[in-house]
Amino acid sequence: MSPQPTTLLQVRGLAKRYGGQAVFEGVDLQVQRGEFVAIVGDSGVGKSTLLNCLAGLDHWDAGQVLHEGVDLGQLDDTQRALWRRAHVGFVFQAFHVLPHLDVAQNVGLPLMLLNRSDARRVQQMLAAVGLEGLGERLPQQLSGGQLQRVAIARALVHRPALLLADEPTGNLDPTTAALVMDLLIAQTREHGAALVLVTHSQAAAARADRVLRLTAQGIRPAQAI
Repeated sequence: MSPQPTTLLQVRGLAKRYGGQAVFEGVDLQVQRGEFVAIVGDSGVGKSTLLNCLAGLDHWDAGQVLHEGVDLGQLDDTQRALWRRAHVGFVFQAFHVLPHLDVAQNVGLPLMLLNRSDARRVQQMLAAVGLEGLGERLPQQLSGGQLQRVAIARALVHRPALLLADEPTGNLDPTTAALVMDLLIAQTREHGAALVLVTHSQAAAARADRVLRLTAQGIRPAQAI
């Protein structure tokens, strides 16, 4: 018998408001270990905001976000940062690489913050994302597709249980976007991590185990992609 799936992330009745206006409310979500969940929805519905809440980067107005039973709402900002550093990898649409650090230093940053600096692990990740031999280059010497691969390697280098990706293919051409998705899926599967992906791309969403649509009133299964 195959092992029963275990819930890594649980969201209950989550609501986010700006100036009294609800961006979304009543969001219920469970993500299992090893699962790939894509979240789609209209522009402005708060998909990136939801992802930031799941990472403890943003505050919410009602509901709970629990990671392996730990209620993020009960943690202060410092505790959230330490939790995020240990358990979460985040791939931003805008890359957010540090321009004064070379590629290897950018990728190794999460390990350094955890006092686990490991040059061999960094080189393994660079090879895994197709950037072998480019560790000494600065970000301005790379293409958009290469920068996104740096961001993925950085998000995965410390083997987080939860990977959150915000439109990771949004700035890429279709061929490079497909390669980036191949990489994201392969790396998360290899480490048994859960992947939650926010996207407008039907091609990216179609590869998920589940596709959910976020609305102002909550989250529900999306129609066939």
